Amino acid sequence: MTLMQCEAAQASQAVREQLLANADRMERLAERLRRLAPRAIVTCARGSSDHAATFARYLIETRLGVLTASAAPSVSSVYRARLDLSGTVLLAISQSGASPDLIAQVASARGSGALTVALVNASDSPLERASEVTIPLCAGTERSVAATKSYIASLAALVHLIASWSHDAVLAAALREAPRLLELACDLNWSAAVERLATASHLYVLGRGLGLAVAQEAALKLKETCGLHAEAFSTAELQHGPVALVGAGFPVLLLAQDDAARASIEALAGQLAQAKVPVLVAGAHAPAATVLPTLTAHPAIQPLLLAQCLYGMAGALALARGLDPDRPPHLRKITETL
Repeated sequence: MTLMQCEAAQASQAVREQLLANADRMERLAERLRRLAPRAIVTCARGSSDHAATFARYLIETRLGVLTASAAPSVSSVYRARLDLSGTVLLAISQSGASPDLIAQVASARGSGALTVALVNASDSPLERASEVTIPLCAGTERSVAATKSYIASLAALVHLIASWSHDAVLAAALREAPRLLELACDLNWSAAVERLATASHLYVLGRGLGLAVAQEAALKLKETCGLHAEAFSTAELQHGPVALVGAGFPVLLLAQDDAARASIEALAGQLAQAKVPVLVAGAHAPAATVLPTLTAHPAIQPLLLAQCLYGMAGALALARGLDPDRPPHLRKITETL
């Protein structure tokens, strides 16, 4: 197995350890958030962590009804502008905690009255020192350039936070089951996707709601590890122009969770398959589409399981395309954006 695949398989243990390590810390933060009743949440992240921020937005807005928006770090790091973030929470997410633009954003937000919270994997990082509250991701060291277990750990930490903040016992119970389900997800066979994409040049990865974050992550991982030009869209956006490119030589991968978004995803999968577009579907069903196996779980946990399957598939696909997923060209493990 590649480092990427080995590290992805460690996600279940990372989540298990994280739930134990952060139990008291998360309850204290949740109580503070309930007292604060923030007027908005502002997320701050790059790369895979920014995809986790997409998940945060849908989870927070659908579960808590609190407006959530993504910050543009260059507003602080390049333009030196200061926003009025009083009464808000700045939620920074990072594997390394070392990117100067994120640190600048956190420092600026803290200076303008925001409660700054960092979800970070590296201990004693500059981001941790800049933030008022830190939630460790507990994923351990990642040696592969492609982040895997730290992304899944980020999603788990976000579920933990929202379940604690909202007193959602059902969601909390579902999260406790996640480590076991992640172990099972490692064994699901997505070889049909490897076979279909081994010679592909282009791909759309589609999701909606909570699943959009995994579609974004899938597109990034397939670019960096497999040399595959993959782009992520919401299924609602495909019809607004991008659908013009799909066809017999332009496959589509749809990722779904079992919530209110699933019906529209299945309908689109059926339409694309009828139009002779090669369609791969995970988490839903559609006539004439290739259905990839998934597990039944709470809709907020299913994106973690889809990511687990995705990483195994991406590692195998990279090898099938003659590439080393652990050493993608032009990339390094820690990216320090100014």
